[in-house]
Amino acid sequence: MPDFSAVKNAPDISFIDNVTIEDVRDEMVADYEEYMTKSTGQTVTLPRSSPHRGVLYAAALQIYQAFQYIDRAGKQSLLKYSYSDFLDNLALLKGVTRSPATAAVTTLRFTVSTVRQAATAIPKGTRVSAGGSVYFATDEYAEIPAGGTTVDVAATCTVSGTEGNDLAAGDLTTMVDPLPYVDSVTNTTATEGGADVESDDDLAERIYLAPGAYSTAGPEDGYLYHAKQFNPSIGDVVATSNRAAGTVDIVFIMADGKTPGAEMINGLKEYLNGRTRRPMTDLVNVSAPAEVTYTVSLTYYINRSDSARAVAIQEAVQAAVADYLVWQRTIGRDINPSKLVALVMAAGAKRVTVTAPVYTTVDAIKVSALSGNPTISYGGLEDD
Repeated sequence: MPDFSAVKNAPDISFIDNVTIEDVRDEMVADYEEYMTKSTGQTVTLPRSSPHRGVLYAAALQIYQAFQYIDRAGKQSLLKYSYSDFLDNLALLKGVTRSPATAAVTTLRFTVSTVRQAATAIPKGTRVSAGGSVYFATDEYAEIPAGGTTVDVAATCTVSGTEGNDLAAGDLTTMVDPLPYVDSVTNTTATEGGADVESDDDLAERIYLAPGAYSTAGPEDGYLYHAKQFNPSIGDVVATSNRAAGTVDIVFIMADGKTPGAEMINGLKEYLNGRTRRPMTDLVNVSAPAEVTYTVSLTYYINRSDSARAVAIQEAVQAAVADYLVWQRTIGRDINPSKLVALVMAAGAKRVTVTAPVYTTVDAIKVSALSGNPTISYGGLEDD
């Protein structure tokens, strides 16, 4: 798989040969002194307090600003530096457009109060909420058949973005649009899939992967590109194949590290099986990765000489452990306590004793999962 880190680690480029404001000032003063010396026949040197030096310095600021515009203009043609609207235009060269915000999805189950001899209609757009300001509306017309009691209907949040995510199954129970004979409603799956407009980093990665998608999703990076194209809330993706069996297995997690639910898994599978994306010879399977659980338990100490900022260090250590949990949640990444120690030390700890996790290899299609809450113990101050 193409490694996007190659872009981030590419050599830095300067379209102005790394010229600084001091370089511009010095050159302008030198040019002035040289010109005046030749014109007057006498050596001219501008003292620090010279009004002429002040004028040149003021002009140098504007000239250096123009240098910066020139440098930026050049860099916007490079994936490493491009951003915002510049990146959008660069993406078009590869046939890629920024993914808009998407709305969270779920499945709603409507139940009638009593068995009826006629069908009970559930109009498209019927709204349900959790008693707050976030609403979900049914995607299509459905009906509870005569003699039946329930029907499941796909529903989408009425606003795009992450606001509709993370409502657990059973949270959506308020009928905003009451229906005759319908006694109750609830969501059978957690709400997920809502995402803000695709970020510059995610768009840049898709641009990098785009060439692999030119011949449908056959190549590995093609499947990765299309998976991220489906929904910007999708995070890490791994594609493997069994060539003899003609199968392609896609495992993925969400951008926030959560395990995808049924709606996201089925939606991505349907998307990847589109006629213009899947080669006819591929059988595509999509699933959440199997999880390898681990725990976190550590004790850290602070230098006595750092006692004045001990509270700040303790807060930084808490943040460092949280950063480790995010870092660890990558498909195929081994459970590595050394990374945990490095982050806690960088936060200001003198030393760290880690009892869990222990180093554990993780299969390329599995992902680590924290079990329980981290146990973070402060051992106190120690002499340097």
